[in-house]
Amino acid sequence: MTREILFRGKRVNNGEWVEGYYSPVNIPITGNMGHFINVGGYRAVEIDPATVGQFTGLTDKNGAKIFEGDILACHNNPKDIYKVVLGEFNVIDTETFEIVENVVGWHTEVIPTADPLSAVEPFNLPMPLNKFYLERSEMVVIGNIYDNPELLEVSESD
Repeated sequence: MTREILFRGKRVNNGEWVEGYYSPVNIPITGNMGHFINVGGYRAVEIDPATVGQFTGLTDKNGAKIFEGDILACHNNPKDIYKVVLGEFNVIDTETFEIVENVVGWHTEVIPTADPLSAVEPFNLPMPLNKFYLERSEMVVIGNIYDNPELLEVSESD
């Protein structure tokens, strides 16, 4: 099975999202670093490097690709939301709450909401992002941390 290496980023000139192969390039004329996504053939567009996110290789229950920085909702509950992260996290034994292992990989981090469960262990622990977890939690992409920063804020009216 081959893995699709894909990135997305927001275009500098118009703010639209593009997907393709990411390439930071030193621009000889200016000496500055440019960040581009090849969107097909020899066509590359400049993107904002702060918005670059890698494709996880997974899709949500509706078939939408899941990228680093996406925000996912579980069980059709807008108060049960997570952000997708690539990085280091602790694997926790949910019975003892002890750290079993420290790993690097795709995982979800809870976004605290007015829902009291978002602050209770084990519901607030980082979880490995995998097909089994996505299916059992009926996760769907509802936005991302760049276009929907309001989803990252705790609202008492939730």
